[in-house]
Amino acid sequence: MSVNQQAHTGPPYGQPQPGYQGYQQPAYGGQPLPGVPQSQYGAYNGPMPGYQQPVPPQGYFPSLGFPSKGSPVSLNSDASSLAPNFIGSLRAPPTSGAPPPASGASLPSSHLAYSQFGHGDVQNGIPASAAPMQRPPASQPFLPGSAPTPVSQTSTFQQYGPPPASVQQLSNHMAGMTIGSTTASAPPPAGLGYGPPTSIPPVSGSFSATGSGLYTPYTASQGPPPTSVSQGLPLAQPPFPGQPISTQRLPTQVPGFAPPPSSTGIGPSSYPPTAGAPRPPTMPGPPLPGQTVAGPPTSQPNHVSSPPPPSAMSGPHPGPPMSGLHGPPPPTHPPQPGYQMQQNGSFGQVRGPQPNYGGAYPGTPNYGSQPGQPPPPKRLDPDSIPSPIQVIEDDRSNRGSEPFATGVRGQVPPLVTTNFLVKDQGNASPRYIRCTSYNIPCTSDMAKQSQVPLAAVIKPLATLPPEETLPYLVDHGESGPVRCNRCKAYMCPFMQFIEGGRRFQCCFCSCVTEVPPHYFQHLDHTGKRVDFCDRPELSLGSYEFLATVDYCKNNKFPSPPAFIFMIDVSYNAVKSGLVRLICEELKSLLDYLPREGNMEESAIRVGFVTYNKVLHFYNVKSSLAQPQMMVVSDVADMFVPLLDGFLVNVNESRTVIASLLDQIPEMFADTRETETVFAPVIQAGLEALKAAECAGKLFIFHTSLPIAEAPGKLKNRDDKKLINTDKEKTLFQPQTNFYSNLAKDCVAQGCCVDLFLFPNQYLDVATLGVVTYQTGGSIYKYAYFQLEIDQDRFLNDLRRDVQKEVGFDAVMRVRTSTGIRATDFFGAFYMSNTTDVEMAGLDCDKTITVEFKHDDKLSEDSGALLQCALLYTSCAGQRRLRIHNLSLNCCTQLADLYRNCETDTLINYLAKYAYRGVLGSPVKTVRDALINQCAQILACYRKNCANPSSAGQLILPECMKLLPVYLNCVLKSDVLQPGLEVTTDDRAYIRQLVTSMDVAETNVFFYPRLLPLTKADVDSDSLPAAIRNSEERLSKGDMYLLENGLNIFVWVGVNVQQGLIQNLFGVSSFSQISNASSTLPVLENPFSKKVRSIVDMLQMQRSRYMKLIIVKQEDKLEMLFKHFLVEDKSLSGGASYVDFLCHMHKEIRQLLS
Repeated sequence: MSVNQQAHTGPPYGQPQPGYQGYQQPAYGGQPLPGVPQSQYGAYNGPMPGYQQPVPPQGYFPSLGFPSKGSPVSLNSDASSLAPNFIGSLRAPPTSGAPPPASGASLPSSHLAYSQFGHGDVQNGIPASAAPMQRPPASQPFLPGSAPTPVSQTSTFQQYGPPPASVQQLSNHMAGMTIGSTTASAPPPAGLGYGPPTSIPPVSGSFSATGSGLYTPYTASQGPPPTSVSQGLPLAQPPFPGQPISTQRLPTQVPGFAPPPSSTGIGPSSYPPTAGAPRPPTMPGPPLPGQTVAGPPTSQPNHVSSPPPPSAMSGPHPGPPMSGLHGPPPPTHPPQPGYQMQQNGSFGQVRGPQPNYGGAYPGTPNYGSQPGQPPPPKRLDPDSIPSPIQVIEDDRSNRGSEPFATGVRGQVPPLVTTNFLVKDQGNASPRYIRCTSYNIPCTSDMAKQSQVPLAAVIKPLATLPPEETLPYLVDHGESGPVRCNRCKAYMCPFMQFIEGGRRFQCCFCSCVTEVPPHYFQHLDHTGKRVDFCDRPELSLGSYEFLATVDYCKNNKFPSPPAFIFMIDVSYNAVKSGLVRLICEELKSLLDYLPREGNMEESAIRVGFVTYNKVLHFYNVKSSLAQPQMMVVSDVADMFVPLLDGFLVNVNESRTVIASLLDQIPEMFADTRETETVFAPVIQAGLEALKAAECAGKLFIFHTSLPIAEAPGKLKNRDDKKLINTDKEKTLFQPQTNFYSNLAKDCVAQGCCVDLFLFPNQYLDVATLGVVTYQTGGSIYKYAYFQLEIDQDRFLNDLRRDVQKEVGFDAVMRVRTSTGIRATDFFGAFYMSNTTDVEMAGLDCDKTITVEFKHDDKLSEDSGALLQCALLYTSCAGQRRLRIHNLSLNCCTQLADLYRNCETDTLINYLAKYAYRGVLGSPVKTVRDALINQCAQILACYRKNCANPSSAGQLILPECMKLLPVYLNCVLKSDVLQPGLEVTTDDRAYIRQLVTSMDVAETNVFFYPRLLPLTKADVDSDSLPAAIRNSEERLSKGDMYLLENGLNIFVWVGVNVQQGLIQNLFGVSSFSQISNASSTLPVLENPFSKKVRSIVDMLQMQRSRYMKLIIVKQEDKLEMLFKHFLVEDKSLSGGASYVDFLCHMHKEIRQLLS
């Protein structure tokens, strides 16, 4: 962002900003980049024994460093000044012509901004007496944190924005302090979290840091503060587990300077001293409900010896001094039971004072002076704004070791990026259901005020890790599952048994129902049934019931499903080698059809069709010596020419099937037919399943736009000129209603369609994908398919697709307790009414996202309940009900809502909402609506939960501090902001894909994982620590791997050592590396083995086989790679993270004003 321009309210959003193209940055993990001067400070290695923190003279306000009788008053001016706790006001200071910084300042070269909070020694959040298992209070403003600034800045760092040049500019932040008006129970001012410089010279207005300048601890009773961002002072991230914090030691004395404290989650700023006032931190206001102010700090990890904040500091505040501010803190101890670790904001635990850090602000304050010349512009340091990597790492270290027990209502689970075990104790595992918030507002007014969508992302057939138990199958015999008489909810752990166990009261609608005689059991002294431990439906959150015949179509049990393979044999498919490849693969793949756990062979029957302009059906009856082919050329009136012998058991017809698969490539080897049909192919499969009276799946392998004369014929309507116009939405809509009607027929029959596309040009995915999408199927797309490059990916996808668990002919309904109801649904399904989600097939990777709205008031006591019931046919033909239950808390305070949100789930919902929006609105409208909604969410928090502070401060809720960075990734995605190289088909494909992704998939899709391969430990099984998605994090001497769930890029810097290139690629120099290959060569050396094992590990975690792309630095493919560095500005006009944060801040300020 250029700073030397006329003052204005901020950069035009999303416009290219000159000025920080090539800046260098400290590399990851504290290693400086080559060529960047080292800072003169060493690394921080824990507390230094022997340092004591003197109490400052009475009357000094510690964070300001000038004498104060009472409290520092706010200086009034409209200028946004630079306060330590916040990134970026967007208003230009009136005192000088230079606009304010983009959002802060940059770090010293060897410093990685981490926060002062440690990891694992104290419990987070509210003390036990208040509300166990709650998140920590979400609204303390950020306290200044833990990293010093170097005294001199070298020219390699380009920086933005002058610090305030005079008293005038202090105003905005100080105005927000409200120090004099704090109530007696207010928590100590932010300055109390840290000590002043060790000695404060009695000269009004000058700082000198002599000695160590300890920071005093943040009182644990306050919980971690929310992230707040201020102009001039960016946010520091907490340290990674196991990684040294690369901070620096101060020289013993630097006249006139001490490093500024940084705020939690927001890193240190590196402003050089200027004539002008230091930036005061903001003061927290009164505590949140549930927050105790008094009481000693629970523990000060690592720093037992350092003194707590001196009581002198509470001098300016009216009221008694707080207990807990006197005397040394108690010794460190592990987290206490009953405290939930911090979830999304994950600052982890509170760490005590940091030795060797000066506490005051740099600069020779010169209170009455005229503003001097503005210093050179600074840029906001990206290290100082909330880091996704940091939050992910903190959550892993805090919550990855303990199993997540689901027994407590409204618990926020660990992040999707954390590897954890789940113990089902009455609520469904987060692998099945994740919510945007686990504490929902009691009233609709409160929900509207916050604008936080209440939604659940449900994955009913999710795959569990081997250490977890699959849902138990309960068989109640002919009477079927026990249900509520009125609302038909299924028996679950929240039902209340009354009258000695003879009746039960429904937890959803309160209706009382008789307990069937065969189900009766006595109650114990607590009112629980004595057999509740033995019955999954009374003790677990997820379980299955065997369905009775009443739950089946036409009141008869279903037949096992069938798979029909339908292969395009037009010229393109044959010439590319695709037909031969499919036939070869199917010979072995048919032995791996899904089967019930104990069955020896699969019950699924198979059939085969080939097609171009006409369809060929094959009779592969076991009694035949050779397969027979029947051609249907009347595609306008599709029928199946044979019944007996089309769908067969694989084992019985093995030799005939093998013979057919050998013959197909030969039969069509010389074809000249280039045109294809498409709709008749689906109709043929549907008719075959109807005739066999079973559900099933069609696997269609298709190569081109269906232009042959037939129903569902399409024309090429691709038009790049429509992008950014009101007609752009038509590119996402189907050309014709024909396919929607066909989809409806497929769903009625339980015919699911999986589509494998191999286009060399426009194919109209938006139209061809309709049937797949509405039947619950999957689309796979291999553009410009080349056998040697794409074969592995296609075969792996096909194998997984054929083998994975699928429920056929599925219907899902979500019931809720009184007060809320399911109002909106997103995913790959069909709905014929407002409550039932119908899917011809639902596999283990698909999610359905459900939004809830209030229709009455909720109560804090009873909370809210969800029950998801899925009725489906298993792959053996068994009709089952899978039930998932979840209980949520309800709140009357907005702070409780914001403390229990899950940003990853929120982004999953917002992306799906936006991706559906493009079907009916211009893309710009959709983007603006997204930005506006998120600004409203954050503005509501700011207004109602954060402590009073000036508008120049951006304050983010602790568990939503990644909302801006993730939202920006959604806005920059190909659907909402396509680059020139993105095809219309790609956008339609991504749009459909994301709509049924789970939270883990959207997380890595929108914010890809970037791993430094050269830092990988070849002797361990673990992955190297991830780094942030920005070009400035890459070093020319290293190799990196980036994955987003669809692609894996291996980026090779131009200066990578020859030995590493030899070890990984088997060639002797950078220039010889070929990017034509889609696999890494198998070489017998530790580095090659390690990188290949990393790639294999990542492939295992994803539902699709990712395409491997080798990218050499400065190569043409690098543009594609850079598209995924989502914290940077995108070529298609998407804002960088820093710019977007400023833009969000501006939006929030407009809403607040």
